[in-house]
Amino acid sequence: MTLHRLFLPLLLPVSLAFSLPGFAGSARAADFALGGARTPVPVSVLADDDTTMRLAADLVSGDLRAVTGAAPARTGKLADCREVCIVIGRHDAPLLRAIAQDEGLDFSALAGQYERYVRVGVASRKKPGTRLLVIAGADTRGAVYGAVDLSRELGVSAWEWWADVTPAVQDRVVVNGERIVSAAPSVRYRGIFLNDEDWGLQPWAARTFDPAGDIGPKTYGRIFELMWRLKANLIWPAMHDSTKPFYQVPGNADKARDYAIIVGTSHAEPMMRNNVREWQKRDGAFNWFTNRDALTRYWQDRVDAGRGYENFYSMGIRGVHDSAMEGANTLDEARSGVADVIGVQRGLLAAAQKRPLAQIPQALTVYKEVLDIYNSGLQVPDDITLIWPDDNYGYLHQLSTPREAARSGGTGLYYHLSYWGRPHDYLWLATTAPGLVRDQLQRALATGTDRVWVANVGDIKPGEYLTQYFLDAAFDRRVLDRSAAEHLSAWSAAQFGREHGEAIAAILTEYYALAWARRPEFMGFSQTEPTTPTRQTDYLQSGGEEAEQRLARYAALALRAQAIAAALPANRQDAFFQLVLYPVRASANLNARILKLDLAAQYARAGRPSASLYAEQARAAQAAIVADTAQYNALGGGKWRGMMDAAPRRLPVFDAPAFPVYGTPVRKDCGLAYPTPLSQQGGSLAFTRGVPETKTVTVIQYGATPLRWSASSVPAGLRVALAEGSLAASNGFEQRVAVSYDGRGAVNGLQFTCGAQKLAVKVTAAGGAEVPEAKLMATGGAKVPTERERIVTLPATAARAAGWSAVELGSFGTALRADLHLASRELQEVPAADAAALEYAFHTRSTDAARLKIVAVPVHALTSANQLRIAVALDDAAPVALDFATVGRSDAWKQNVLSNTAVRTVPLPSLKPGAHRLRVIPLDPGFILDRIEVVFDGAPVYYGKAP
Repeated sequence: MTLHRLFLPLLLPVSLAFSLPGFAGSARAADFALGGARTPVPVSVLADDDTTMRLAADLVSGDLRAVTGAAPARTGKLADCREVCIVIGRHDAPLLRAIAQDEGLDFSALAGQYERYVRVGVASRKKPGTRLLVIAGADTRGAVYGAVDLSRELGVSAWEWWADVTPAVQDRVVVNGERIVSAAPSVRYRGIFLNDEDWGLQPWAARTFDPAGDIGPKTYGRIFELMWRLKANLIWPAMHDSTKPFYQVPGNADKARDYAIIVGTSHAEPMMRNNVREWQKRDGAFNWFTNRDALTRYWQDRVDAGRGYENFYSMGIRGVHDSAMEGANTLDEARSGVADVIGVQRGLLAAAQKRPLAQIPQALTVYKEVLDIYNSGLQVPDDITLIWPDDNYGYLHQLSTPREAARSGGTGLYYHLSYWGRPHDYLWLATTAPGLVRDQLQRALATGTDRVWVANVGDIKPGEYLTQYFLDAAFDRRVLDRSAAEHLSAWSAAQFGREHGEAIAAILTEYYALAWARRPEFMGFSQTEPTTPTRQTDYLQSGGEEAEQRLARYAALALRAQAIAAALPANRQDAFFQLVLYPVRASANLNARILKLDLAAQYARAGRPSASLYAEQARAAQAAIVADTAQYNALGGGKWRGMMDAAPRRLPVFDAPAFPVYGTPVRKDCGLAYPTPLSQQGGSLAFTRGVPETKTVTVIQYGATPLRWSASSVPAGLRVALAEGSLAASNGFEQRVAVSYDGRGAVNGLQFTCGAQKLAVKVTAAGGAEVPEAKLMATGGAKVPTERERIVTLPATAARAAGWSAVELGSFGTALRADLHLASRELQEVPAADAAALEYAFHTRSTDAARLKIVAVPVHALTSANQLRIAVALDDAAPVALDFATVGRSDAWKQNVLSNTAVRTVPLPSLKPGAHRLRVIPLDPGFILDRIEVVFDGAPVYYGKAP
């Protein structure tokens, strides 16, 4: 028999078993049985006579039916309750007041609290033989969240409808009957922005789901229920030209009121107005300086219509859509105009609402050019919330100084998990690294940016996990005290079972890691606004091995995901396809189509017959994307028809290319291909003594003649992964052979036989760090990093110092972040023996000119009072300050966000061979160091870190 009692702290809200003052009640039994397939219990659900509470009761009733197999009875009064009665309501509503009086419960301490609740199980005194599970909310949403937490304890996923994570029927369902008092949410307003909906949410709603023929009340009802389950309370509705404006669809606003959802609008839609479709040409120019009266009337109409609804007003003015304010020729004019607009808008609100402005939620989102206007000296009324945006790629532009955080309106953030715009969209797949989300939200909390958090979630799908992570952290900041990996593992277990949770989390971790290096949408190395054609990727700069390794990682990842899919029960197949398998395979196949075509062209130039195979594999990868997308849209009998589009905005990266056909090879013999042919040591397998590692050599039959090959001679220091194999059409008449070096033994004499031909493999083993470690520095017994293929690579975490902490980011999966509370300082203020300085030891042997590359994560300065600098000092040289700031949408910034790196280079014209020491000194808070490289002339050129 299964005893179902699920407690997942990351997926439950902050619920602490402590008493509020004035809460009376004796100790209760911990277990409160609610029935089950084998232990049925008559259950009733009783709610306040209120639309929102009835909807909360519907949610609980539906979830109980799903996990017990029996539908609870709905009743309107306690006298009609059955053996068990779940009661949901506000603590000050007539129903809960009567129950409190009859049952000796005191909820008065909830008065004045925000979005909190008390839940307690009690044997009824009023109706003996009935057990009550009472959920009393401090306010409407507090009661709703009490119902949601009960649902979570039943084991129902937030994605039970939106990703088909079907609840499992349990033999016996038991929840906690002890008194639970929830804590208040960490962030007061927690929201989502439905954006760029043209390629998923809108066509799906219009053609498949909503009778309104658009994103109407049926769709919003489902969205608002999802928001309940995720503890979100604020929505910025969909607003693109493809979508009818929220307030023009009958029932939308009322549906939000029914679900107690606060409605706001995006940075481009002041005063609840969707300018894209609501501002008409006949209204004149959207220009405050020349058309002030028309704009004022336009806003007045919506302010009047919005009375009686719970709204959060966006203030200020931009262009009609996502563009700069019209009519301002200078920054001073823009600042003056925005200040004037805000004054008029506040007058409209005060007159319509008939209450103090400080009680009307208002926000100014300082997005794009508005940030420049704000930083130029715009005076924003203190009760308006300042919302700081990211740079559209997950890096918050600027956060609150202590003075800004102390504003009565507070400060918040607007964060993209999906984006349409330059330098390139990422609308198809949700690939933002959870570690980056965690880092950025930690920055927000460290600077007091906690009044409102809004995530741009695009179409909702396929960004389910990232949306939940963002909102879990918004509701309970303690989520961010634990690693992103822990949250992902707990979430995976909650969706697919504990037996699969860790394996699925590991798959998603690799999925995010591969996208960290380059998002799938960016693999064409093209840009948009303006749109440029795709080009050969930078993964082939060293000759192709970097591309081959990326392809191998993706292929292995897809196989792991498919193996999990085969092991899952039928009721999790659709969910797994949506949440894991489709995004993994889609990423793998787009990379395969692009990289294999690039490799095919390169191999064709080298006369390798595998060019034809690679071109065919690229064609198959494109076909697989099409087939998987069709399968996605057919799931659930067509439930999601129109939701998934594999080519949003029809950008060049998504175009099916011409797949070439290559001719008959000219060369007829066998040969070898080495990993980095476009480098100084390209014609060999180049190892380093003292460094065990594996490299790949490729055996090729250039004449496309089927042959056997074998490793006929292997020296003591080497090991080959394959001793023999076949060269045939199925592998393009070539085979990659992994050769491992033990770091010590002989490497000369490796030989392959290809048919009757002998192939001598050139292997070198250059000298390593062959000096006493005491002459370098104390390394705790660790090996001193040394030169490999003319590159020394130092992961950030190869050193430790006070004032730095590890974050789950970067090319190695972990980077180092300068303390968020570090005071900015000038280089001359740093003491010679600075405790915050990182110290790296390394060894070189080359004598050519070199470059010191500092590779950082492209974050921005923490606040307007900070910069983004470090200093580096090599050996006995004086420290050199490096500034990593970028300006606006510069080319440097574009390359940074496309690659998730920011690089500064210091020339080293005369670096002597031997032992070296590098110091990295933080000058500003929040800087993130990914890795350090010393690159000598003639080294292979890699897109990412050296393999």
